[in-house]
Amino acid sequence: MTSANSPLVGKVALVTGASSGIGEATAAALAEAGAKVAVAARRADRLQALAGRIEKTGGKALTIEADIAKDGDVTAMVDKVVAQWGRLDILVNNAGIMLLSPAAEASLEDWRRMIELNLLGLMATTKAALPHLKTAKGHIVNVSSVAGRVANPGATGYAATKFGVVAFSESLRREVYADKVRVTVIEPGLVRTELGDHITNAEFKAGLENRLATMEALTAGDIANAILYAVSQPPRVNVNEILIRPTDQER
Repeated sequence: MTSANSPLVGKVALVTGASSGIGEATAAALAEAGAKVAVAARRADRLQALAGRIEKTGGKALTIEADIAKDGDVTAMVDKVVAQWGRLDILVNNAGIMLLSPAAEASLEDWRRMIELNLLGLMATTKAALPHLKTAKGHIVNVSSVAGRVANPGATGYAATKFGVVAFSESLRREVYADKVRVTVIEPGLVRTELGDHITNAEFKAGLENRLATMEALTAGDIANAILYAVSQPPRVNVNEILIRPTDQER
């Protein structure tokens, strides 16, 4: 249950990739902190269930079925949030996929899907939301990865998109700081989510599962807490970057 003392009361947030994992946990955390939260993803049934949980505890949620790899969906998504609540204060660009494979064996279609969703979709969503975020002196949170800092073998396409997210975020920060818009990039290490389920290369899918079995991975809630920390800071504070790994993850 939110109260007048909740740090995000009066704020409107949009979270992409909200049907599971980090996006789902982040939407719940922002709502608990008092924000009205628009949750966007392709799986409408999951979004409805999430919205029901948020509203059951006194929060407000708006579900938007959208594929951010499609320009029309991106524009309609942002327009729907502003039409419903009149503003947009926080954008969490979380939607993404991880399709690991060595470059020599990689599917060009897998690379294309990651570029279109992880990078271009994030950029398009930011562009569509930016006029409203400038008006609100808002906050953009882009979910990258440790793979946006350390390019491991087998993560060629994925790392390329996540390095791109980091570069885009820093360039954007320098463009919008005078408008009092804050930009934060979040770089999680191994998190126990559905992200690995989509890997089509059997060897690398098994490798990820083996790594997860050898350590206590982060939870989606851990990343949601980091995002909540960043967006809850006073307007004078811009947390530019949070790199967060499991304690027992080396790289």
